[in-house]
Order: sequence, then C-alpha cells, then structure tokens
Amino acid sequence: MTRTPTLPAPGDAPLTFAPEVSEARAEGRPVVALESTILTHGMPWPDNLACAKAVEEDVRAGGAVPATIAVEGGRIRVGLPPEDLERLARAEGVAKLSRADLAACLVTGGLGATTVAATMIAARLAGIAVFATGGIGGVHRGAADSFDISADLAELAQTPVTVVSAGAKAILDLPKTFELLESLGVPVIAVGQEAIPAFWSRDAGLRAPLRMDDPATIAAAHRMRGRLGLPGGQLVLNPLPSEAEIPRAEMEAHVVAAQAAAEAAGVRGKAVTPFLLSHIRAATQGRAQVANVALVRANARLAAAIAAALAAGPA
Repeated sequence: MTRTPTLPAPGDAPLTFAPEVSEARAEGRPVVALESTILTHGMPWPDNLACAKAVEEDVRAGGAVPATIAVEGGRIRVGLPPEDLERLARAEGVAKLSRADLAACLVTGGLGATTVAATMIAARLAGIAVFATGGIGGVHRGAADSFDISADLAELAQTPVTVVSAGAKAILDLPKTFELLESLGVPVIAVGQEAIPAFWSRDAGLRAPLRMDDPATIAAAHRMRGRLGLPGGQLVLNPLPSEAEIPRAEMEAHVVAAQAAAEAAGVRGKAVTPFLLSHIRAATQGRAQVANVALVRANARLAAAIAAALAAGPA
C-alpha cells in the first residue's frame, strides 16, 4: 500500500536564523521578511548592496528587525549578516527561486535568491507575518499566447503573509493581474489613495478594491483573516514617494520598447523580468532605478509599522 506523505511541521524545515532575528523572535519583537532577488537579479553591483543595506536600516528605524532571506548549503537563511549580504550581492549565477524550485535548490546545496513566492513560503515557515518587497510578479503581457503568469499570484492566495509592495511591476499586464488576484480571493489594499499604483508610477489607472491608511488597521485585517481560517495573504499597495515618480505614459513607452527587445532577443521564462528591468534602467538613464530604490525603502518603512502593530497585539 502506498503511504500518503504528510506535510512537515514548520519546525522541521531547514531554517537557519541570524542571531538578530532569533533574538527578536524569542522576545516577541516585530520582524519583516525581505527578498534577496533584488540583490542578485534586480540591480547591478554595488547599487544592489547599497539598496539592501538602506532597506534593512529603514526596517530597523521603524522598530522592527529585518530578515533578508536566501538559500545556501541546504538551508533557508533567515536574516543575513553584513558580510553574507555583501557576498550574495557580488555572487554570479545565483538561482532565482520560486515555489517550484525551492526544494530542489535545498537538496542540491545550491545558492539561491528568493522571489516573492519563495520569500512568502520561507517567511511562513519562520513565523514572520509581514514581508516588504518592491513589486510583485503577475500576468505577463501576451499571456494569452505564452501562459506566462507569475507564481506570486497563486502564493498570495494560499500563504498567510501580508506583502507590502508598490503594486505589480509595470512591465506586466496590470488589469489582468489584478483581475486574477480578485478571482483568487486576495485582498488588495491601497494605502493613502484610491488608485492602484503602477510600481514606478503612483497611478495605474485602476481603482483599488480596498483602502486602509492605518498600519494598525492592516494588521487587524491580517489577524481577522487568521480568525476566519481564510487561506492566503494580503497585498498592500504603497505608492512610491511623489518626488521619485516617473509618469505612467512615459514608462509605458519604455516598457513597450523593452518588451520588443526581449522578444527580438528570444528571452523567455525567469530571464524576462531581469532583462526588461535592465533595458528600462538604461532607457531612463537610471531614473527607473532611483524610483525602484525609493519605493522599496518606502515599503520597508510601512511593513515595519504593520509588523509593529501585529507584535503589539489587538487594541
């Protein structure tokens, strides 16, 4: 008779906590998870390391402890000391990990950086409820032919982590992305405005289904979902600071040009997003990267406030 395998308890997962994160967990202090693909696939050296350090300091300034997540030597590293953060930022050929390849990287002992989906999985295993990122993946343009849809969306529907972002990356088909999130039952919560932000721009031309401006209210909604037994997390949309914004019409022209370049070069799969971001960074003479840094830092600050409200308990 074939025995059906059972899911391991979170305590069985191969987690290695940085001392700072271990202490915070033991003391019940707020912790914010951070992805590592921004280090390995999002920005060039040394801008990637400078951004990662700034984001971690923003989390600390907000009263929480940062936990940048990566995979190395068969372990999920929850929190990276400064020397390991720099080593990862300098590394080449790092695997870009999502739900499908996280376990494989662990058993083969490879070096991997976590996407939104993989970071959510690791955060849940580590008992971390809030995660700050730049932008989530979604439905790619031309998905009707390519079926290219990010695993981030399905992860949001099943893993109970509150994700703070500046929206889905503007290289995507945003109307289809948010339509699919609605179908999956994922709460989409705008902060400070009615409009859904578009990563480098504050307004995607779409209205958010929910709005909550107070971190404590967002934390309360996270708790209520747990009380109701609802699967999945929350997507919190935090528009980037207005001084860093690039108008949506301008960005759309750059995105269309980058998409055409990717198709001409035959870029496919996980390589598409890094290719498009690199092309857009060059086309905007670095303005897109300045906006990227500004938005991920703003998200880190908001995530720290939400994590602090969760750690404080119900009002």
